[in-house]
Amino acid sequence: MRFVIVGYGRVGSRTATILAEEGHEVVIVDNDMDRIERASDDALETVRGDGADEDVLVDAGIESADAIGTFTPDLNANFAACMVGTHHDCRTVLRIDEDYREDIYEKYAEEVDEIIYPERLGAAGAKTALLGGDFNVVADLAANLQLTVLEIREGSPAVGKRMSELDLPEAARIYAHGRARESLTIPLPGTELEIGDEVALIIESDRADDVRSTLLPTNA
Repeated sequence: MRFVIVGYGRVGSRTATILAEEGHEVVIVDNDMDRIERASDDALETVRGDGADEDVLVDAGIESADAIGTFTPDLNANFAACMVGTHHDCRTVLRIDEDYREDIYEKYAEEVDEIIYPERLGAAGAKTALLGGDFNVVADLAANLQLTVLEIREGSPAVGKRMSELDLPEAARIYAHGRARESLTIPLPGTELEIGDEVALIIESDRADDVRSTLLPTNA
């Protein structure tokens, strides 16, 4: 798959590294020369320029990209880049910081495929590490959320489907995936689910049954 990453800071660089290590094509867009040089040193394709500029994103190959991730600290620039991605039929992932009001979040959430909060994810990971790896601490972020790991069994309607093809409710997100007897890793939209796979999800508690019906056999 081909991905355009706008912004080569901590979030963008780590995301790009993971994607490249898994064999995907990654193009970095950034208007900071030092970051462009760092991305080039990391053996990544680069385009220097404003990620909110459609011409720059066309130079980066947005017309053939599967997804665009916009990870700069500038919400408006991130959103503009996502709208270019939408125009070119890309999956769009928008970074937003936690200090924005709920109405701002809702405004942007309606227009993109996924929103990430680096601070929230970082804080959850730090707390998990401090408590010795107890993933139940995720529940502290919101009382109505639960973390669950499900095995994809024979007869599951999810077998053979890509992550991007799963018809999950809006109240559920897959955050990790692993093949049988392998460690869980960050999932990619093109990953195809197989029997024996495990997926880790964060779900709104009252939608858990809907999620299970999507991923488990009807007799489970």
